[in-house]
Amino acid sequence: MGEHQIAAPQKPEAKPVFARSWMERLRVSRFWSSIADRGGRFAALPAANIDPGERARLLAAALISGRGEASGAAVARELHAVLTALDPPRRLGFYRYLAENFQPDAEPLAAAARAYLTEPTAGTAARLAEAAEPVRQEVLRRMNMSPGGTAMLVAMRKEILGLLRDHPALQPLDADLKHLLASWFNRGFLELRRIDWNTPAAVLDKLIAYEAVHEIAGWDDLRRRLAADRRCFGFFHPALPGEPLIFVEVALVTGLAGSVKALLARDAGDDEQRARAAAADTAIFYSISNCQDGLRGISFGNFLIKQVVEELRIELPQLQRFSTLSPVPGFCAWARARLEETERAALERPDWWEDAQVSAALQAPLLKLCAEYLTSVVKGKGPADPVAKFHLGNGARLERINWLGNVSPRGLAESFGMMVNYLYDIATIEANHEAFVRDWTIARSDEVEGLLAEAPAPRRRRFGGLASRS
Repeated sequence: MGEHQIAAPQKPEAKPVFARSWMERLRVSRFWSSIADRGGRFAALPAANIDPGERARLLAAALISGRGEASGAAVARELHAVLTALDPPRRLGFYRYLAENFQPDAEPLAAAARAYLTEPTAGTAARLAEAAEPVRQEVLRRMNMSPGGTAMLVAMRKEILGLLRDHPALQPLDADLKHLLASWFNRGFLELRRIDWNTPAAVLDKLIAYEAVHEIAGWDDLRRRLAADRRCFGFFHPALPGEPLIFVEVALVTGLAGSVKALLARDAGDDEQRARAAAADTAIFYSISNCQDGLRGISFGNFLIKQVVEELRIELPQLQRFSTLSPVPGFCAWARARLEETERAALERPDWWEDAQVSAALQAPLLKLCAEYLTSVVKGKGPADPVAKFHLGNGARLERINWLGNVSPRGLAESFGMMVNYLYDIATIEANHEAFVRDWTIARSDEVEGLLAEAPAPRRRRFGGLASRS
């Protein structure tokens, strides 16, 4: 982060929850390190002077052939060290070795399959599942015995995901890693923590780095996002104590916010911010960022939002609404093919949204198109927009589409500046969720229904000198 790190302010002493988690993880790490130290006497490690890629493969084979925990920890630690030092081509070779070897034993698998087909009981099904599990999964479990093993495997999967397009043979390894990480990062192991200005600077620096929706412009901007009328919560895992898995930023406001510019503005002092929080009746979730690429496909956001809602209801019982202010990342690409040629021409002007006549002429047709986009369902896949699919699948209601809610370059390029409120109504979340997963029924407000019901506008209207449909 360069300049952000240099400009980092002095931070108060860390909150006990972070210090406690770090100390607990440190004790566990030292425990496994001591086991690995003692187990080194019993581990048959390959010679250090052979090719590093070959040495990694020999260590993986030794890891699965060993039985003792102490020797296994020593081998896992050595493999971790070797992999860290490997260059990318040799790491790729090691990944291919894992993907192509350590398959299930064919004879027991065939026998278990025949037994299940002959007598399909719970017992034969369990034995079939056990026989079908690749030995590779046990290799990965034993690699996790190394101090820092979980972080290493998360980083490994991140790298593998970047290689899959060119090396599809790695897919079995990716599938096994995802399966194991989904178990290890089960919701029951996650800890929800509030992140504020007293959180350690190392964690706050990661918020700046990981923010994926609205860029954080350094430490002053971050401080505004952690002010008294803001909240930030993240999920953490004991194996990655200083690494947020996902975090959400919340603004405490009056009424339903329709523009992100006001939420990101730094326009008030501490007293006014506290007064805003006390008077707020709405919590706006305006940014949700996943932080670990190696955990892609493992969902945390649905649990995070619902748990944060409960936390805020306890802390601020006056809050009446819980809503997002969300982007519509796929709308521009979808809408361009459905616009009139002169509308497309008007939207190509870099300042179209600042021209009152052009903006007014485009507002109605674009709002209607956006409502159609957000409520259209791709057969068998649900809504085309990934953000809509996420929130609607969580049980939110499509509440309002906001014209020019985000006029940043990214907002204009993704959605012609539009943003969406998805409302999390405690009384209807579960019913909405069930209807959505059953048959893709999309809960939506009367306002959105009104946009969908609007008749096409007259065919001709002027866009600052350009004839077009409005």
